[in-house]
Amino acid sequence: MNTKGKIKARGFFIICLVLSSVIGSAFFVMHVYADIYRYIDKNGVLHFTNIPTSSDYELYMREVSIEQAPNPIGSYLRDRYEHVIAEASQRHGVSASLLKAIIKVESDFNPWAVSRKGAKGLMQIMPENFQALNIKNPFDPEENIMGGTRYFKQLLTQFNGKLPLALAAYNAGPKRVNRYNRIPPIKETENYVEKVMKYYYLFKKG
Repeated sequence: MNTKGKIKARGFFIICLVLSSVIGSAFFVMHVYADIYRYIDKNGVLHFTNIPTSSDYELYMREVSIEQAPNPIGSYLRDRYEHVIAEASQRHGVSASLLKAIIKVESDFNPWAVSRKGAKGLMQIMPENFQALNIKNPFDPEENIMGGTRYFKQLLTQFNGKLPLALAAYNAGPKRVNRYNRIPPIKETENYVEKVMKYYYLFKKG
């Protein structure tokens, strides 16, 4: 390589370093801005935000991008069901990012998942709900997602659009949520709501 070629190559390398630094800095700023904060009010209701409006909010998690998730198979399956999730979202008026978050926590996008209590499929539908949700095969991704979304929309309506309460009802049942008029003091349910909210923000930003 002649002298001019070396100078050009060196200049190109320096430009690449500068661009990498700028892009990396921009990513860091975006990363910090997307941190999630949590606040539990006097009624025990969980509130989440990426822009805290008062000192009552505490840092809940530092957000990472979906691409940093350690489960490439889960990412592949999520993309595979993207069209079904989009259709269910449009039909029932539930955020696609929220549906992905529920499926992630419920089954990690495994259509054959079966819980210890007998819940089945991507959105972990209980057998007693199959008929009401028009589900003949709970392991069919389209039937399961459509039925689960329909049920979750009913819960959102029942709890006046209060997302944490609807999520708690999806996990513990609406009767328990009505009994306490807040997220039931059940560790599994509290953890469930927090996990879904975490992934909800991740998928929205991803």
